Amino acid sequence: MERQIDLRWLVLVVLLFAAAATAQVSKVWVADNGDGTYKNPVINADYSDPDVVRVGSDFYMTASSFASIPGLPILHSKDLINWRLINHAIRELEPREVFAKPQHGGGVWAPAIRFHKGEYYIYYGDPDFGIFMTKTKDPAGEWSKPLLVKEAKGWIDPCPLWDEDGNAYLVHAFAGSRAGIKTVLVVNKMSPDGTKLLDDGVMVYDGHDNTDNTIEGPKFYKKDGYYYIFAPAGGVPTGWQLALRSKNIYGPYERHVSLAQGSTTVNGPHQGGLVDTPNGEWWFLHFQDKGPYGRVVHLQPTVWKNGFPVMGIDKDGDGTGEPVMTFKKPNLGTFPITTPPDSDEFNASSLGLQWQWHGNSKPEWAFPFPTRGVMRMNSVQLPEGYKNLWDLSNLLVQKTPADEFTATAKLSIKPRFEGERFYFVVMGMDYSALVLTNKGGKLFVTQATAVGADKGAAEVESPANSLAGTEFYLRAEVKAGAVVQLKYSIDGTNFASIGSPFKAREGRWIGAKIGFAYTRPAKFNDAGTVDIDWFRVEK
Repeated sequence: MERQIDLRWLVLVVLLFAAAATAQVSKVWVADNGDGTYKNPVINADYSDPDVVRVGSDFYMTASSFASIPGLPILHSKDLINWRLINHAIRELEPREVFAKPQHGGGVWAPAIRFHKGEYYIYYGDPDFGIFMTKTKDPAGEWSKPLLVKEAKGWIDPCPLWDEDGNAYLVHAFAGSRAGIKTVLVVNKMSPDGTKLLDDGVMVYDGHDNTDNTIEGPKFYKKDGYYYIFAPAGGVPTGWQLALRSKNIYGPYERHVSLAQGSTTVNGPHQGGLVDTPNGEWWFLHFQDKGPYGRVVHLQPTVWKNGFPVMGIDKDGDGTGEPVMTFKKPNLGTFPITTPPDSDEFNASSLGLQWQWHGNSKPEWAFPFPTRGVMRMNSVQLPEGYKNLWDLSNLLVQKTPADEFTATAKLSIKPRFEGERFYFVVMGMDYSALVLTNKGGKLFVTQATAVGADKGAAEVESPANSLAGTEFYLRAEVKAGAVVQLKYSIDGTNFASIGSPFKAREGRWIGAKIGFAYTRPAKFNDAGTVDIDWFRVEK
């Protein structure tokens, strides 16, 4: 028995050291200052509408993923500062045939993550189909197939609450574009197993009465005998964070503004999750909309005053806090610095968790090829009526990881069809890309830019340069203000700029993303291939 215990400890130590050895720390953004303090944003990437739950000494976060696949990211932390992306809860969106095509701005909106009776639950709203739930006993493992809890159009941002008396409830908001109403919050009674709603709901707050326009994203809590609903109001780029409380779940609710921009440069600080620590501290994770960089994640210290939370620093003592940029870390001990991944060497049997498609994917679009240490991408036939990359699901992209960075990819290409085009793209409602084109049996490189891609604008190309060989290095240098310069190289040392600088633009409810696409203009029984050796993000 002693030998068994020793071996178990040995295996555990080996696994911990292996995990530490393979953990990636970003070269462009680390929130942990290494001196007992942190800086905001704690995640300088587009994890929109974050929510968080603590189970024991572990914190788990999820965020909106809209129509990107895999969806519903699962992040883990021990200290609320150092976050590791460990999983996604959704492998494909349903109806599958709908999400086989890009549904920009659709899909997963404002999820809530909770722990109840040994299981982790995530509820999210799809503005076109209704409220869904997925659950698991292991956040890093397999999540259940999303269950449609309520079929509805425009019901969004759900959050459950299991009360001490065994009753369960769900609070949610409405998307005016689908439901025809907005700026109100409704509570429904829910079955204790969390699988269905039992009534049509009770309105508990009308934001029109207090100029809390566009109130949405509610989160449900219970503390000291009060029901609390946290909800952002005022719109994404300019709003504030409300805390509502009542002794009765159906109200009336008292109103308090817990967080606002104040004298800071952090616009619209709101929509997120409240969490406590084992030693009794309180913290609030929320987003800030940074346009082309997406909605990045901030962490605010939180104290309770007169029965309401005060988030950030309350400089004037009025009970409304404003965001901090640096602050003392939560009192949770010292843990290794970790960050969500950005670079990928493509040596593993699976792609890095940072990569997502622009819709439900097909396996044949790209495969890990670990015996060669590459990711193999195959050219995909363009859909009928194609206008630009906005129309494609076979974009393999990731979030931008910082305000300024350089992303470089090393690859080799073997085209097999006239007109095949490989894109290294910075993608949003406008996009620009380095394009390798097979034309007349020769390779050419150009910059292709579509301004107004979401409106069907055609690409405009710079003069093309002919290329010799099959191995190349493609680079995007991103400067402050999301200004991008595209470059290429044949030796990895000397890079030539091509085209003009391009100002990146956000997508539909998401930040700009960077990655790859490979297309061909017609049907063919084989595909040209691109082997991507690595993708590296550096300063």
